[in-house]
Formats: sequence, structure tokens, C-alpha cells
Amino acid sequence: MPRTKVKTEAKPKRRRTLFHLEAPEAGEVFLVGDFNNWDVQKHPMKKEENGVWKKITLLLPGRYEYKFLVDGRWQNDSASDQLCVNCYGTQNNLIEVNPG
Repeated sequence: MPRTKVKTEAKPKRRRTLFHLEAPEAGEVFLVGDFNNWDVQKHPMKKEENGVWKKITLLLPGRYEYKFLVDGRWQNDSASDQLCVNCYGTQNNLIEVNPG
């Protein structure tokens, strides 16, 4: 009996996604979102010499909500105008990670 090849769908690849926030006076900044279950310690950001905080994460394609936690206070991404209302009546930022 001849073997037939079964077509398998390629798994989506995680994409390098850069988040950045200009906050030169901040002492610590964390990237928090539904991609890390809103864990306020999981993604600490690194401060560059110019006062910009950066974090690269590997995310699967999809739509994600996020915010920054700056010195213990929630802050939206001023560089993004994509927002949605969260369950607390405030807003989260949105980011869309494309497949490729």
C-alpha cells in the first residue's frame, strides 16, 4: 500500500516585538499585559542612556492588551493610539502582532 503524505500546517512563529517608553525620571518600569497574564514582575524593562525604557518580547501572532507599570503606577503607551476599555473602566493599549 503506498504511503500518502499528510500536509501539516506550520505552527505560527513567535515574533520579536519591541516595546519602548520614554520615562527618563523613572526608577523602574515593567511591561505588563495579557501575554504575561498581567504579571507585574515578569517583564522588567531596561533603561537606555537616553531615558527610553525598552523590552523585546517574543509573541505569537495575535492581538494583545498591555500597559506599563512605572514606579508602581499604571501608565499607557503614549506612542500608541490603539486603546480599549478594560474591566476597571480605564484603558489598555492594544498591539497587533502580524504573522510575518
